[in-house]
Amino acid sequence: MSHLLTCQGLEKSFGAQRLFSNINLVINNNDRIGLIGPNGSGKSTFLKILSGLMEADSGTIVSRRHVKSSYLAQEDQFDEEGSVADNLRTTLAGSGLEEMECHSRVQTLLSRARFPDSEMVVSNLSGGWRKRLAICQSMILQADILVMDEPTNHLDIEGVIWLEKMLSASLPERPNSFILVSHDRRFLETTVNRIVELSSVYPEGSLQVNGSYSRFLAARADFLSQQQQLEERLANKMRREAEWLSRGPKARATKARYRIDEAHKLRENLSKVKNRNRSLQQIKIDFEPTGRKTRKLLEAIAIEKKFEDKVLFSDLNMVLSPGTRLGLLGRNGCGKSTLMKILWGSVQEDGLQPDCGEIKTAPDVRVVNFDQKRERINPDITLRRALAPDGDSILFREHSTHVVTWAQRFLFRPDQLETPVGQLSGGEQARILIAELMRQPADILLLDEPTNDLDIASLDVLEESLLEFPGALVLVTHDRFLLDSICDQVIGFNGQGGTTYYADYEQWLADIDGQGQGIISEEKRYEKQKKRKQQKKATGKLSYMDQREYDSIEGKILSAEEEVDRLQSVMDSSETASDSQKLEAAWKELQTAKELVEKLYERWEELEGKRNAR
Repeated sequence: MSHLLTCQGLEKSFGAQRLFSNINLVINNNDRIGLIGPNGSGKSTFLKILSGLMEADSGTIVSRRHVKSSYLAQEDQFDEEGSVADNLRTTLAGSGLEEMECHSRVQTLLSRARFPDSEMVVSNLSGGWRKRLAICQSMILQADILVMDEPTNHLDIEGVIWLEKMLSASLPERPNSFILVSHDRRFLETTVNRIVELSSVYPEGSLQVNGSYSRFLAARADFLSQQQQLEERLANKMRREAEWLSRGPKARATKARYRIDEAHKLRENLSKVKNRNRSLQQIKIDFEPTGRKTRKLLEAIAIEKKFEDKVLFSDLNMVLSPGTRLGLLGRNGCGKSTLMKILWGSVQEDGLQPDCGEIKTAPDVRVVNFDQKRERINPDITLRRALAPDGDSILFREHSTHVVTWAQRFLFRPDQLETPVGQLSGGEQARILIAELMRQPADILLLDEPTNDLDIASLDVLEESLLEFPGALVLVTHDRFLLDSICDQVIGFNGQGGTTYYADYEQWLADIDGQGQGIISEEKRYEKQKKRKQQKKATGKLSYMDQREYDSIEGKILSAEEEVDRLQSVMDSSETASDSQKLEAAWKELQTAKELVEKLYERWEELEGKRNAR
């Protein structure tokens, strides 16, 4: 097996805080590595060291000769006044490629990324399109090793699926090998073939498992169980040795000196194992319900909202009851967050209101809101005041809790309490907001991107707490794993003012423009391009049978596309959506119909190529 890059004994600290130590890693051809770990474990720092942007305190990195690497940072760096295409051309400057090759790479990659206008100025791009451009920047060099730090940040679900396909399809832009940091569990499951977790819970500082993310979870659970059992065995043995050591000098004198030394080593080993097991701390999330049994907590009737001349949504109806689990889906800027603000505004005197329609709420309904922009966080106050605004204790579930204990529940150290909130990481600020929400009894939870910056362990706990919450929940998230686990229905926004209820996000994806062929068939499109080039080289005329087929194929395509439209209508009907068996059957028929359309177009292109060949 050919090693592209080898790391041995890497260690890094900032001041008194040690991020990681004794980390060994080998990157081979075709490795697809997912790097995970709790917040503060040094994942981003590790990637910078791999990319040569930062030096380790100790350890070595050796790469094979002529191996090229490319780095995707969390924060993008563009020429804001330059166009999308210009920024990619700048990335290729100095690569030694001819001008025509540079132009071809830029236009091909922008096409695969579905940029509507390659000459658009970067400063006008939304967050999602900026992230796509940054990904294109990192891929256009066609490096041997692609290093990516949170590549799914700012991408909507369509964008994440696009990236998944770019990393798995047989395309020139796909890197030979890659290592990436991500907290998106479904993305990890789909894209990687090895998981590396940095954590002080492991004796070597990391756990590395070949295979999918789900396989890693099983291996991790086995390891942690064995380490817990090891602590119990060492503790039992230590009790026996401690009893022996406590005997008088005369009794111990008859024993071998080596046993005394071994007892001290045993005590040291037990301490290390205990510390590793204790380092496996998790945030404790427990939303407090009011216990209200009202059937209708909130009802929205034909509400509509415009932004300037754009209709975000119209004629939208919604009923929130105890137990409702509703997800909101749509491309960035389609109106999801605006709807959340309107729902929140229904219980606020000066809250955002719909342009038309009506929202009715139960008397004294309690609504708790998590805003993805975190505007409620004052960056100038200390962590102590953010967690306990009124003193050194907080009231939770009618019990008083000291601020130190409350802070530790959210994985804050006591020495952090006087730190200004603005100096804390994104994950730490997210935990402050969650702590604030937990202090407020709620009938309805409105959570707008609550998963941003949370590590995987915190996501798991958040998921469990939401499943246990008995009130209503409205959730905006790009985390498909969380959507699948929590929501039993979703509202999809089409970006043109329309909204539709769906059973899950996959049904929504199947219904939006371009999903069926655009998102999942990048490899097919690449193969088609190669076929078209080959067809241009072919000579000859259509045979009699080919001519007859050519004359009739347009009619077949039209009929096949009408069948796709009919089946799509069946999928969208309320009767089908409410019956899981009908929904599954309709889905299978729709996929078969789409495949037929694809095959007919491929055959039409083949016949067209023969017909035009000279």
